[in-house]
Amino acid sequence: MDAFDLLVIGAGSGGVRAARTAAALGARVAIAEQSRVGGTCVIRGCVPKKLLVTASRYRSEATDAIGFGWSFEARGHNWRVLRDGIAEEVCRLEQLYRKGLENAHVTILDETASVEGSGRVRLASGRSVRAENIIVATGALPSPLGIPGAEHCITSDDVFGLPALPPRIVIVGGGYIALEFAGIFKGLGADVTLLHRGAAVLRGFDADVQQGVAGAYLEQGIRIRFNTAVRSIEASPAGYCVTDHTGNRFDCDLVLNATGRLPNTMAAAGVLALNQGGAIVVDDRYATSVAGVYAIGDAIGQLNLTPVAIRQGQWLAESLFGTPRLCLPDFGLTPTAVFSTPELASVGLTEQQARATLADITVYRTSFRPMRASLAGSLERVMMKLVVDKHSDRVVGLHMLGRDAAEIVQMGAISLQRGITKREFDRTVALHPSVAEEFVTMSNHD
Repeated sequence: MDAFDLLVIGAGSGGVRAARTAAALGARVAIAEQSRVGGTCVIRGCVPKKLLVTASRYRSEATDAIGFGWSFEARGHNWRVLRDGIAEEVCRLEQLYRKGLENAHVTILDETASVEGSGRVRLASGRSVRAENIIVATGALPSPLGIPGAEHCITSDDVFGLPALPPRIVIVGGGYIALEFAGIFKGLGADVTLLHRGAAVLRGFDADVQQGVAGAYLEQGIRIRFNTAVRSIEASPAGYCVTDHTGNRFDCDLVLNATGRLPNTMAAAGVLALNQGGAIVVDDRYATSVAGVYAIGDAIGQLNLTPVAIRQGQWLAESLFGTPRLCLPDFGLTPTAVFSTPELASVGLTEQQARATLADITVYRTSFRPMRASLAGSLERVMMKLVVDKHSDRVVGLHMLGRDAAEIVQMGAISLQRGITKREFDRTVALHPSVAEEFVTMSNHD
């Protein structure tokens, strides 16, 4: 029986970071992965999706350029070129991840693994492996759509292998995956309908951001049906027919199930305790219900973000085999973005959360057409918002909807982490002309 100081189940971003960190600290490490090294983010998530987003925006960029004196001959979009280019990039990144593990002297086990008990892991081949410490970092899987005809749907995992871009697409869902792919498909020229059972998109985000992105999508011609539950999907000679709870029918060539993702706990094998949401139960140091077994990332169902899993993996490996360079991770001010078009990003409290938890707040907001939109003649707008604790003057929430929102809010997150006040925002000299300067010149408030 093989024996290691650490065995990581799942070679996604968090698992790879934990394995490499532990190996660098002198531990004998193995990592088990049933698919490709890199996990959801690299193989079928953040990275290839962001490339799709970039591709989808060139159409409007070309249209905007006309107002600046440029002229182009439109020849349409070649989905196959984009798809194959992304596949090549993903392969390149996967090889880099694999080589990084090999260079760190991590043993790679290319098969499924599950926890047998404290210190024991069973591989799909039947082989048993001993490890003093085990980390489960198996991520999440697309949530199934429990309706008749659900087998006709694809999920976001399948988009990157589509043989062609379907002309008519129905997307079921209203979260970040649904919004991002709605913008991608629309930008590439498809007809898009979004069916969402809720009254607003992007549950958990600030209400102004929710309304802003929904309004922008409607202006772009994306049809959004709120408070709509899908009852069935049927194959038809022309494609598919989606029927909602009121009997309305939507004909399309593709149905995308984007109703969210659930923790992938197959590696728990009935051994580890799960919570009501199906995630692996951990304490504040990522220890599970079984001694010597830990879990991180999307499998524990807390903040399903790649940088969060990476931070958890690094801290855990350092705490097991060395001295953590960072204190126990605090994710209270974690920035997040949705790569819709327009893009949105947030850090800190929403206005609704602040009103529920603080005695008194002041909300500063602005909405405007950026300079480029004037010559382009586009409907593009920017919304920016600061939520301030009136008692301390501390900025507790920063939100933006518009071009480059993620780039700008990332820097804003540093300020909030340092406890910046609105007065310090006001004292900062503006960088003109820029969109970001609006955050330091904002004076209109509720």
